[in-house]
Amino acid sequence: MSGANDVERVYSAMEEAAGLLGVPVAREKVRPVLTAYQDALADAVVVFSMAGGRRATELDFSISVPTDHGDPFTTALQRGLTEKTGHPVDNLLAELREGFPLGMYAIDGMVSTGFKKTYASFPTNEPQPLADLLDVPSMPASARANAKLFANYGLDKVQMVSVDYPKRQVNLYFSELNTDYLQPAQVKSLAAEMGLVEPSGLGLEFAKGSFAVYPTLSYDTDASDRLCYAVISSDPALAPTTSEPEVTQFSTYANNAPYAYAGENRTLVYGLTLTPKEEYYKLGSYYQITDYQRKLVKAFEALD
Repeated sequence: MSGANDVERVYSAMEEAAGLLGVPVAREKVRPVLTAYQDALADAVVVFSMAGGRRATELDFSISVPTDHGDPFTTALQRGLTEKTGHPVDNLLAELREGFPLGMYAIDGMVSTGFKKTYASFPTNEPQPLADLLDVPSMPASARANAKLFANYGLDKVQMVSVDYPKRQVNLYFSELNTDYLQPAQVKSLAAEMGLVEPSGLGLEFAKGSFAVYPTLSYDTDASDRLCYAVISSDPALAPTTSEPEVTQFSTYANNAPYAYAGENRTLVYGLTLTPKEEYYKLGSYYQITDYQRKLVKAFEALD
């Protein structure tokens, strides 16, 4: 019964978060996802994430899944949330599980379409060398093509890998960042070498506080589709934008998104995202957190 109650609770919070953006939730798509992982919901990290401007028509949700609950992609297949396509993307999570120590899984979805991603997170103090991940058979060739470039900018230790099944894309979440490479000149240089837009002044200042940097890699091209600088904070006014309606969108969401840890400040994760054509921003609000996120917030806000 507790699992069913958690489904109701998290679904209600999701609807509340989506309502702040005027985004409808497709109940028939979302409820099966929550039900499939309901045994993990009580203690899961749960994040509801928006993006600015024209992208504020969607809301993503992420839910952590303990490793002892089994491979979440297998669960998704068994529950009919997705299906195998014969593409290498189907095999990547299993190959990571077989070849590396894992501390946690997670799944990700959209409120309009349901399940879309899995995550493999390495133990907190054991990020894996990028060079080792390149030997994984189903890792996209674009990871190998860009490995030297990433390493040249201090991006060589991976904390987490995400696998987007509909888009056939992979994110590598680099951690243990050298702050020298978060300075404006280095951020601008990396973006230029990756063929991405030059970050704005606000974006460059924002990137200095990043705790993770993650490129989006495709199986179809060696070029990186996106690069994101992520900042964790409790500051509801941190989004690096001054234009309307984004200021209002971010402020409304950051100050009102539901969260289940009453008596504490709401934990937020912001993202500066660069593409070949534009710069935009993302904001995730943690509905449920663990002590790990609390420690991250304290550590990074202490740097200010």
